[in-house]
Amino acid sequence: MLQVSGIEQTALTELWQRRWPGCPPVGHQLRGPYRDVWVRFHSLPESKRYAQDESEYAIVLDRYNSVLGELFAGTDVYVITPVWTADPDVPPHQPDAGYWQSLLVADDPDPEFRTYCHLFAARRLWQRGCVDDLLRDIADDKMADVLITDVQLQRIHHPYDGGADVFLATPEERDMMRDRHAGWLSTHPAGL
Repeated sequence: MLQVSGIEQTALTELWQRRWPGCPPVGHQLRGPYRDVWVRFHSLPESKRYAQDESEYAIVLDRYNSVLGELFAGTDVYVITPVWTADPDVPPHQPDAGYWQSLLVADDPDPEFRTYCHLFAARRLWQRGCVDDLLRDIADDKMADVLITDVQLQRIHHPYDGGADVFLATPEERDMMRDRHAGWLSTHPAGL
């Protein structure tokens, strides 16, 4: 995995602002402004949220990797991981990832109640299973708000504990992916 360099940090920030101007790079905030290119897939049958045994973990990882493979197979991706703190100072270097940027996510007049999201990014060649440890941590709610995206930021995979929000380049592309995995969709009217 390659760390993001200083030059790449600036280019990544500029590209994000062009592609996704309605939202900072925080996964759970993307759905609102980009609903027209969004689809949510659940990780387990019947929208079960958490795996309870290895056979269910196999289903979770297969669903994550199937969608990720359709989006990114054989291409480079950014794996963007957050560190959430109440401190504006950048936390220590993250293993295998370079610092990208920090965001003030919850601004409060009282500094004790401010929340910062420090983003770290790594560039790597996408291969099925290459981030399975991270995906399993996400499935177990040990990590949140990870983004996996192509280097042009046209498609975003935001895994969470219970599924994944996927943002495609066009509504038509979203519809095709949604239809391919119709059995993984929620029965909730809003697709949640």
